[in-house]
Amino acid sequence: MTDYTQIIVTKAGGIATITLNRPDKMNAYTRTMGQEIMAAMDDIDADDSVRAVIFTGSGERAFCAGADLTPEGGGQVFSDPTEVTDLSDPKVRDGGGLLTLRLFESKKPLISACNGVAVGVGATMQLAMDIRLAASHARYGFVFARRGIVPEAASSWFLPRIVGISQALEWCYTGRIFDAEEAKAGGLVRSIHAPDDLMIAARTLASEIAESTSAISVAMTRAMMWRLMSADHPMEAHKIDSRAIYRLSRGADAKEGIASFLEKRRAAYPGKVSADMPDFYPWWDERPYE
Repeated sequence: MTDYTQIIVTKAGGIATITLNRPDKMNAYTRTMGQEIMAAMDDIDADDSVRAVIFTGSGERAFCAGADLTPEGGGQVFSDPTEVTDLSDPKVRDGGGLLTLRLFESKKPLISACNGVAVGVGATMQLAMDIRLAASHARYGFVFARRGIVPEAASSWFLPRIVGISQALEWCYTGRIFDAEEAKAGGLVRSIHAPDDLMIAARTLASEIAESTSAISVAMTRAMMWRLMSADHPMEAHKIDSRAIYRLSRGADAKEGIASFLEKRRAAYPGKVSADMPDFYPWWDERPYE
């Protein structure tokens, strides 16, 4: 899919930028938007020229003001008249969760540049991103308890891992809107920036990744960090570390990394994520719904 209607995708300098693009609706989330983001991620993962991805929102007010609950939003679960008795029916699946599961599978590092309000799915979709930056006027809210529902988009898995269980529960129990300073103090965001400087900071970080690192190393590191933090013993990490070091140390990127270090020059890594990942990748088991 390249004819996007609710997002804008640009690629330049090894960086893809996905902009949520419904500024008249504060970039409220719809099924169409979710489908377009997932399609964009399929394209980006297959594009070896892209080394990092930045997410942001159109306009100056919002990153994403949550799910669009109007009919224009595409028939969200709140207004869907269909009654499903079998809870394993695919119709039951949470659309925000489909999105965050796709982001979780990304082979490229994901950076959020939160440029305003981010509530509901606007906040939870960012949890599947690796590094979160905020504009000084950004606002976050895990507002589900104030709507009579529960946290979605697999946020009950992501949020405690990012900020700790007590902070996650406080934000979800209260459902309150909080500012960028509280988000940073709680460990949700990495840094706060003046609105005009937000994308500059995000691009600087993305460029550092794109220009200085091996794409294969970064893809493997992302998979290892996200998946192994839930392992029940460090031996599980040791198994994957050992295989990865053994395979990658014999690859072209490691040779170039060492040569560039000894020759005191910038590395030019030849490896491609689309073709050169280690033979044991992916090592994890198949999951339900796939």
